[in-house]
Amino acid sequence: MSDWLRTDPLPWLLEPDEANPGVRYFALRDLLDRPADDPEVVAAQAEVMCTGPVPVILDAQYPEGYWVKPGPGYSPKYRSTLWQVLFLAQLGADGRDERVRRAVEYVFAHAQASNDGFSCNGRPSATIHCLWGNVVRALLDLGYGGDERLDRAIDALARSITGEGYEWYRKGGVQAPGFVCSANYGLPCGWGAVRALWALSRVPAAGRTPAVEAAVVASTDFLLRYDVARADYPYRERISSSWFKFGYPLGYVADVLLNLETLVEAGHGGDPRLNEAIELVLSKQDEQGRWKMEYSYNGKMWADVEVKRQPSKWVTLRAVRVVNLLHVGWHDSI
Repeated sequence: MSDWLRTDPLPWLLEPDEANPGVRYFALRDLLDRPADDPEVVAAQAEVMCTGPVPVILDAQYPEGYWVKPGPGYSPKYRSTLWQVLFLAQLGADGRDERVRRAVEYVFAHAQASNDGFSCNGRPSATIHCLWGNVVRALLDLGYGGDERLDRAIDALARSITGEGYEWYRKGGVQAPGFVCSANYGLPCGWGAVRALWALSRVPAAGRTPAVEAAVVASTDFLLRYDVARADYPYRERISSSWFKFGYPLGYVADVLLNLETLVEAGHGGDPRLNEAIELVLSKQDEQGRWKMEYSYNGKMWADVEVKRQPSKWVTLRAVRVVNLLHVGWHDSI
């Protein structure tokens, strides 16, 4: 892995782009380590709220804070409320914006079940690890860390993984400790594990409870127990091809790149069990150091994001984030 990137894509990621302003915002923040109050970072996030997909999404919001129809907001995919909160966070929306805050408050009120998990239908029996992790990650990214309601959701997510003090799965739920999920024919679900760790690894280390620490270890152990590059997690019929198609924004499915991002972010970048997955990701770049959009929700969302099968700034940003974490000083070596 001596030749990480064929060409430096950073100038491309940093260029002003009215269609995808969030790329520049995240590149400044995550690749150049600019602080939140840096004038360029502030200006870049302001652009996110004015151009590209974020204002289109917000224009479709009802005054009460929901999209499409009242309720928990899981259906229809990918235009209802829960998905918009996920997409807003991933596209770089400002969590202080009144419209974004209204959406988050709506999710707390209508999608957080009595067991504190985030649910497809508002009931504990429909709390599933993939959705639960997605929402926790989004709310942390939107600035809700420390909110008592989110703290409860994080604690319950952790206990739903380890099983300690978590009895809801015995009451007809769709998921159980160890990432067992009825949507995966009662087998442990790799997508659920990735999303759970994606969320829990975002919790600042200083604020992690023993339950969260135990769940992070359990999630990591599960994900590394299998071949990350092959994604041979338990399945009934065949390994989903979606693992090997990289896209953005991230919705229901997980891909190898997200698994790699999550494990590296959790501090396991030096684990040799990730080497083949790293090679797989690097092999997908073109001669300009760019990655294509292989998986897309275009046509299903309020606003399309880039073009399928074309070089993607968003997917490239994801891949380069991994390189940045694995290979400090990569930019100077190109």
